[in-house]
Amino acid sequence: MSDQLVPFLKWAGGKRWFTQRYARMFPQNFNLYIEPFLGGGSVFFHLKPQQALLGDLNEDLINAYSCIRDDWEPITNLLVQHQLNHCVDYYYHMRETIPTNLCERAARLIYLNRTCFNGIYRVNRQGMFNVPKGTKDSVVFETDDFEKMSITLLNAELRTSDFEPLIEEANHGDFIFADPPYTVRHNQNGFIKYNENLFSWNDQIRLAAALRRAYDRGAIILSSNANHHLVRELYEDQGFNIETVSRYSSISADPSKRKQYEEIIISANIH
Repeated sequence: MSDQLVPFLKWAGGKRWFTQRYARMFPQNFNLYIEPFLGGGSVFFHLKPQQALLGDLNEDLINAYSCIRDDWEPITNLLVQHQLNHCVDYYYHMRETIPTNLCERAARLIYLNRTCFNGIYRVNRQGMFNVPKGTKDSVVFETDDFEKMSITLLNAELRTSDFEPLIEEANHGDFIFADPPYTVRHNQNGFIKYNENLFSWNDQIRLAAALRRAYDRGAIILSSNANHHLVRELYEDQGFNIETVSRYSSISADPSKRKQYEEIIISANIH
């Protein structure tokens, strides 16, 4: 469809598959759209809400969305330059370089995302992006419609923020879509050290409690999470509806380990 927008970033845990296969789960009517873990923005670009509050703890990510909203044309021109210069040495040069200009910083994030290994965003303890170069060399995509993305983002407030303050702003009839980093391996009992540092079990408890408070205020809730018995119990105890869905995971370096995984969708007040 001509009005569909393809997200400009590939993000771990992205929900393009969900918008394609489970769009029936989205509410038909709502007031403010709130997404506290923005990532690749698949659901936002699918819904194209009239009003939105979008947030993420990743400052570079929020800057990229802000630059596309406020001044998208330099992003396009900079990506063309990155495409012309792209090679192994250039990739690692850009990986070590952090521009001071915000548009250049946004274009750098998009460039690295499109040419790094599997589109993974990972930084070291010093906050430096440290993912090696991947096999893909395309920097400019035919699906890039930054002008239309800019228009879609015009009525969106963008914040670098923890999830809790954003969820606390939800009122009756507002729609929250929460897609947190998963802290457990899908369908298994092991907690993953890297994700535990990224989003702890205490964060999971905070998120469930914040969503319950928003639910009590009359907000519409839709949230994804790992299909892990502790996560299910956490949300069942809060009185949420839970549905199991399947997705194909392509993030593994080993193709033999890329397979269907189950996730859960947590919902409330969807009519």
